[in-house]
Amino acid sequence: MSSILYFFKQSIQGFARNLSTTLGSIITIFLSLFIIGLFLVGATVVDNIVKSVENEVSITAYVADSASQADLDAVQAYIAGLDGVSSVSFTTKDEALEEFKAMSSNADIVDELGGNPLPASINVELSDPQKVEEVAGKIQTSDLFAKVADEENPADSLKYGQRTVERLFQVTNYLRYGGLVLIALLVFIALVFINNTIRLAIMARRKEIAIMRLVGASNGFIRGPFLMEGALHAIIGAALAIGCIELIRRIALPKLQASLAFLPIQVEMNVFLAIYLALLVAGLIIGLIGSAFAMRRYLKV
Repeated sequence: MSSILYFFKQSIQGFARNLSTTLGSIITIFLSLFIIGLFLVGATVVDNIVKSVENEVSITAYVADSASQADLDAVQAYIAGLDGVSSVSFTTKDEALEEFKAMSSNADIVDELGGNPLPASINVELSDPQKVEEVAGKIQTSDLFAKVADEENPADSLKYGQRTVERLFQVTNYLRYGGLVLIALLVFIALVFINNTIRLAIMARRKEIAIMRLVGASNGFIRGPFLMEGALHAIIGAALAIGCIELIRRIALPKLQASLAFLPIQVEMNVFLAIYLALLVAGLIIGLIGSAFAMRRYLKV
């Protein structure tokens, strides 16, 4: 216990000796962890949006007016048996027109239609949105669907939103890769700052370290204060980052949710707690590794 108190006292003195460098180290760790935390929160929000879009992915297969009921029943039974399909329903021409009227903001357009040009359709809900291409491919190559398809080319009678999801996945993948590169760069910068801070602390105490060696102080006793100093830099930086993200969670996020109520940007508290723990652990590891590198290079004990 007395050793820990000694290490803590020496690390505080190290703060005072190299105040500007110490503040630079703490600010660098704070900014690095703050940006990393924001990235993790943003990644959670993007993941929620992607999952929401995925859940909306379905297939609509338009059928010809001349299709017989027996053929329609056969097609629906075939589709219902495909892997990845959760349910199949049928929308008649009249039901399609009623849905169009409900969605249309201009009643005159509905009146000008004259008849009912809308086709009936088979609606396919998916248990696994990732299989939409596979399911759509099996439907459009089916001889059963070719007999009832609204268009000569069965592929033209299918509508599904996989292209939108694929583009969204591409964007999120780019963001993830860019985020990983940014995180690696920020961690490297933080390590460099801690390394320089501990190096200056070692240089400032070189005479005291030489005396400690002469009187037989152990390597752990000499290294302890520098490890403690690096750890304190990291803990303070992580605490500042966590505090700023918590302010964002309490103040900015509710306003963002209110203005973008149509998007699933709600982030659960347990996710924030996991992020806070990850930032604290990451900061501590960065502080200890930065200190260890500095001691290995400049403290030959």
